[in-house]
Amino acid sequence: MTSHAQAQLHPIRIYLMIWALLFVLSLFSYLVDYFHVEGALRWSLIILLMLGKASLIVAVFMHMAWERLALVLVILLPPALLLMFVGMMVLQSDYTLAIRSAFFGTGL
Repeated sequence: MTSHAQAQLHPIRIYLMIWALLFVLSLFSYLVDYFHVEGALRWSLIILLMLGKASLIVAVFMHMAWERLALVLVILLPPALLLMFVGMMVLQSDYTLAIRSAFFGTGL
């Protein structure tokens, strides 16, 4: 019983380092707005920083980094697949809009 309890303890240093890294990533998010980055670069940077922070939170604070692979896949694979399908739908939407514009005219 004590060996299992000892295996679950993680040094506080890991949590403090992740907290500091989350602070730095948040600072970069605010700097994107502060320097008025515009267009696709702005949204790409914001999304990449957001995904980085979310990944750190899930991996360390939700203890996914220390779980079995099967549990990690059960929890993380469905949202990843949903994001992939949403991306496919976004790519398809340009084609659908072009076809509708050609068929119905430019009145959209």
